[in-house]
Amino acid sequence: MQNMNSENLAHLLNECRYDAANKTAEVEITDSLQICLYPNSVQKIGEVVFFIARSKLEKSLWILADAVKIKKFAGFEGQKIHALPKMILLQCPLSHNNAEQIRSLFDFTRAKLIGSADSFGFGDRLGIANPAHVRAASKSKMSAVFAQQSIRELQRTHRKPAEVLDAATWAVFQEGYMRGFGADADHLKTTDDIDLMVRAGFTMFTIDPGDNLFDAADSLPQEEVSRKLATELPDYPGEKKSDCISRYAGQKIQFTENFELIPETSEVERCLLKYANVIAMTLNLYNHLKQAWPDHPSEVELSVDETDSVTTAFEHYFIVNELKRRGVTLMSLAPRFVGRFEKGVDYIGNLDEFVAEYKKHQLIAQKLGPYKIGFHSGSDKFQVYAAAAGLGIGRVHVKTAGTSYLEALRTVAACDPTLFREILDFSRNLYEQEKKTYHVSAQLARVSPAMEYGDEQLLRLFEDDDARQVMHVTFGQVLTAESTPGNYLFKDRILDCLVRNEETHYAFLTRHFARHLRPFDQVNE
Repeated sequence: MQNMNSENLAHLLNECRYDAANKTAEVEITDSLQICLYPNSVQKIGEVVFFIARSKLEKSLWILADAVKIKKFAGFEGQKIHALPKMILLQCPLSHNNAEQIRSLFDFTRAKLIGSADSFGFGDRLGIANPAHVRAASKSKMSAVFAQQSIRELQRTHRKPAEVLDAATWAVFQEGYMRGFGADADHLKTTDDIDLMVRAGFTMFTIDPGDNLFDAADSLPQEEVSRKLATELPDYPGEKKSDCISRYAGQKIQFTENFELIPETSEVERCLLKYANVIAMTLNLYNHLKQAWPDHPSEVELSVDETDSVTTAFEHYFIVNELKRRGVTLMSLAPRFVGRFEKGVDYIGNLDEFVAEYKKHQLIAQKLGPYKIGFHSGSDKFQVYAAAAGLGIGRVHVKTAGTSYLEALRTVAACDPTLFREILDFSRNLYEQEKKTYHVSAQLARVSPAMEYGDEQLLRLFEDDDARQVMHVTFGQVLTAESTPGNYLFKDRILDCLVRNEETHYAFLTRHFARHLRPFDQVNE
């Protein structure tokens, strides 16, 4: 390493911005200060240089300027280092305040609207995977959502919305990614949820009215459906129930020469009973978002995927058309597809049947929108990606989260097998309880105690569906369990392992997400 004076350092920063390898560059500022610079993070405003670098294992934002110009950036929290002639080097923590300052200076670090473009959501439960997500997305044509977290995930990981958005900001800055990114506030159920995520700066709002869906309508006798409509369901939002039913019953809804819907009265009644409260709740949350926050950029996805019953073509049409009549514009709808979209594993079901139904969903989306069809629990659904992308119709939004957590554990298994064995046994002990809020089918008996696996066998667990799901659904407990009050049992050791083995972690993630993105990119070539 070469000792840097101010001129040498400024020259290095100017040159390394264009380093295609995007690896860290070791720089010795003084005898007592060495940093590992992320070359693609280097940005300039006039003669002031900004970059991200590690000192030991801690990442910081660094600002290089002369004594006069540095005063213009007094809003940054940091420590001045007067080691360079004529220049001041300011070392700033990757704090929320400094993320806000960076967003005020560099447009590409702020979340934006994604719109109708094909898009991919990279959920990150640890707050450390986003740079690898950026590297994967930079090689893809799909628009990226780097800040993505559900209310449930926030509660289980004890994270705050601002932490999620800040992590995405620092990631795109570190990697020099200037194409823009979305921020998805997932699984929103209340107006308080919306307010929380708007204040944090999120731009995509996924409404989850699943608790208001009356799944039992599918199995009720028709006379019971009619009775409940007449006696238990209040008048439909904005009109009489009978008017809504007559709008669809016996009416031909044409999509293509080979695809039309002519719903019978019984089908419409059953659909109304099943989804009336879903539509009312969605309308309430949508109107709150648009009326309480009229100047905030926002786009809305509707999720009806976490149900026991498949979303039929008519149900899809009914839900969106009724919302559209009431002024709701969707950027995406995530239906409950035929087959099983379980957490952390590939699609389970008849792929031909999926393709046939998926085509219908896309045709409906084109007629009523256009809007995207959303794939929730989208991690690792490689059969579906290939089938859907190969059709070459419509637009998609793919949402992933748990698969990044599993790649973090893969890194731990590769670099610290002892720690991973502790996590595996902890997860096994919690699986039966934690699986209750997820769609999974893993059998605990098929995942052995950790000591029965050799080090190489530990890595093979990540190709095993049962093991993947056991690890997937227990993430909240793994990341928040404490050995003593205030001391995490696993979280700090996991993060330390990932930081010490950053390039291994990034390599696992970029390889894994390249496989996710490739089918959609190939069809767009």
